[in-house]
Amino acid sequence: MLKVVSTEKADSIIEEAFSFYETETEMVSIDGLTGRVLACDIYSREDVPTFDRSTVDGYAVIASDTFGSSESMPCQSENVGEILMGQTADGEIVSGQCMKISTGGMLPKGADSAVMVENTEELFDGMTLIYKAVSPFENVTKRGDDVKNGQLLLEKGTLLSSKHIGILASLGITEALCRKRLKIGIISSGDEVVPISERASCGKVRDVNSHILAALFKENGCDTVLYGIVGDSYKKLYETTEKASGECDIILLSGGSSAGARDMTVKVINDLGEVFLHGIAMKPGKPTIIGKIANKAVFGLPGHPAAAYFTALRFALPLAKKISGYGENKKSIIAVTSTNISSNHGREEFIPVTLLDGIAYPIFRKSGVISLLSQADGYIVIGRNKEGLRKDEEVEVILF
Repeated sequence: MLKVVSTEKADSIIEEAFSFYETETEMVSIDGLTGRVLACDIYSREDVPTFDRSTVDGYAVIASDTFGSSESMPCQSENVGEILMGQTADGEIVSGQCMKISTGGMLPKGADSAVMVENTEELFDGMTLIYKAVSPFENVTKRGDDVKNGQLLLEKGTLLSSKHIGILASLGITEALCRKRLKIGIISSGDEVVPISERASCGKVRDVNSHILAALFKENGCDTVLYGIVGDSYKKLYETTEKASGECDIILLSGGSSAGARDMTVKVINDLGEVFLHGIAMKPGKPTIIGKIANKAVFGLPGHPAAAYFTALRFALPLAKKISGYGENKKSIIAVTSTNISSNHGREEFIPVTLLDGIAYPIFRKSGVISLLSQADGYIVIGRNKEGLRKDEEVEVILF
């Protein structure tokens, strides 16, 4: 019989047992930063852009010279030169003068705006007609408009993605201090489990768990090691788990977590380390095991793929994020339920949903049906003190 604890109690056990754990740091070059977690704040070392520049092809002007200009009454300005992109603007303009300029070109001294070329006309005597007035700094990006020298760019704990790389490159930052990638060991157990390359004959199931769990942690900045399928052999499960605990930071064992006679996960974890709990008041995921081997967190997850996924999402992934140095970055929206949803009082329940026009439609399937995850846009959580949700009730949908 499982001795079930609340999800809050499970959280506190994990916090107490592993709050000390933190990964080491290493310098990583810019081309390897995607998917890494920053170990320090990054500040700008210069202004971006480093000079006032035009955002249009046209003429650099003094804005006040153009005031009152129109199609019927253009102002005239003396063209005293041209500035191409990449060139230094060595010249200077005074009132009544302009310089031809390309997009990205440096504004010359004295100029404070740019007129689009389509609003101008060149005359043969070196004069230019301006048919539209501009305001100060119109069509201009000022020095430091994008980034100012000394500005905090990225905070410690940021999980870097492609959107961050551009700003680092623009500032000439070629490397950054990052947390070392957390290594997640994944073991599947059970005589009924076969590799995904094999046909699942009667009584057999493909090893979905190894691959869905690996994907979950990879997309959150972790490395994974798949130790394959271990049958219902205590010796083999013991040896594989011992090996994983020596090579990885967190170990996930899927299958063998219920209270059946052939389930050896609890015994293996206990013999190698310590079991903190066996059973959590949640659905799916009730038979979850949490323990420790050589100061490494070990999670015994249910065999059903959806149950294993949600349990890892609820407990193992937040721990991995904390150890890796970055916090929760879940995205969610508020929606209303499409129908009444019943739930068993006393346990936290995860309900996958699809979203349409702000309405959350629950996907009612058994926990072993993995297709529900591919169909879902996210999930809602019904607290253990609720007996369900009413139609049109506002809920938070946590997005996948």
